[in-house]
Amino acid sequence: MNKPVSKVREAKLELYRKKGKIHAREVRGRFNTIRWAMVWFTQLVFYGACWLQWGGRQAVLFDIPHEKFYLFGLVLWPQDALLLAIMLILAATGLFLVTALAGRLFCGFACPQTVYTEIFMWIEAKVEGDHLARLKLDQAPPSLGKLARRGTKYALWALVAAWTAISFVGYFTPIRELLPAVAGWNVGPWEGFWLIFYGVFTYVQAGFAREAVCQHMCPYSRFQGVMFDSTTRTVSYDMTRGEPRKGAAALKTAGQGAGQGATQGKGDCIDCGICVQVCPTGIDIRDGLQYQCINCGLCVDACDEVMAKVAKPVGLIRFASEQELAGRPARSGRPRLAVYGGLIGVFVALGAWTLSERSLLLVDVLRDRGSLSRETADGLIENAYTLKLMNLAEEDRDFDVAVSGLPGIQLVGASHFSGEAGGIREVHVTVAAPPDAAKSGASPIAFLIKARQDPDTQVSEKSTFVLP
Repeated sequence: MNKPVSKVREAKLELYRKKGKIHAREVRGRFNTIRWAMVWFTQLVFYGACWLQWGGRQAVLFDIPHEKFYLFGLVLWPQDALLLAIMLILAATGLFLVTALAGRLFCGFACPQTVYTEIFMWIEAKVEGDHLARLKLDQAPPSLGKLARRGTKYALWALVAAWTAISFVGYFTPIRELLPAVAGWNVGPWEGFWLIFYGVFTYVQAGFAREAVCQHMCPYSRFQGVMFDSTTRTVSYDMTRGEPRKGAAALKTAGQGAGQGATQGKGDCIDCGICVQVCPTGIDIRDGLQYQCINCGLCVDACDEVMAKVAKPVGLIRFASEQELAGRPARSGRPRLAVYGGLIGVFVALGAWTLSERSLLLVDVLRDRGSLSRETADGLIENAYTLKLMNLAEEDRDFDVAVSGLPGIQLVGASHFSGEAGGIREVHVTVAAPPDAAKSGASPIAFLIKARQDPDTQVSEKSTFVLP
């Protein structure tokens, strides 16, 4: 008589696991196809966007020396740091929302570590063979053939890592200038450091660290569990259907259509272990939810293939929630999703408002503190000011300056100034007012600066006027 099998298995929590090198078995299926589609999409964007041109310049460029960020037609300055903060908050909140819905979906399909590891493993498979051939090569003694294969693999990895580093630095130094400089060994110290660092970083992380990053280095894997609840859909093994396991011999028996009586009362899992062989982090999904699982779905593809061979329904391993596996109806409300969705809505609205209210003219007004005030020959009181006009537009513009706030107050001398595209101009102005315009001491005034080419661009900046 079989003992009843427990339907609940606790998640495994291990701070560190010492394992040998993982040679993941290749698998085909819908999730593997999606993963490769994400590899192509992300790398076309990453490797290609730095080559796009917009208005005679690079379309996407972090111009650190000139303190600008070009994003196609949008030019952001350090004063627009709030927009960057909003974008980062949106990215983080979006990640939290996806995690609450479907676990580490980002890790399995779009994380740079996953993407580049997939590329490096593809190169390894093309050079050294499938997972069994690679394992055999690892265990083989040193030989000329082994050295040639390993050398070819490492050289191809180096080429990918180098081009990745060049593309990365190309977002900070225009890539059409960077590439000739790299070819002529004429890069600056800043570019040289990041080319070497990012190239080595990519090479080591994707070529050697691989699953260790997901298991031991990534902080996200450690705190992701707090975003899960019983309705979060993760890659899960259906124990109710799969246990107790038949044993690997059942695959051959079922294929021959004999021996059905020997497997009566058994579950659908034949304990073939393919779900473990295809896992890039080397875990057994049948042991329950584990923080090392990156929700890549490769074990789903592998198990579905086996289920088809033994004439069983697919989905023994699938994306499912705890409540779904337990046969309970899903909860109607999920407060955390409402919170994440609300935060995304709020910050999208805040970002849109900030962008719409963003001015391409910034003004700083500094009153000359070396001389509080002076009296002119005709009895007027004068104060001196320095105006810093920051023209954030990508074109030269002319600005008119006016002053208000006291009866009879006026500018003395020039009131029209020009500003270079993306430049800061410092101008000195003098303001005069009658001595009886206000009480003795400091009185509030305002400078109004307008752009002639764009009447809607105007800035009012407050200051003070001192009367004796």
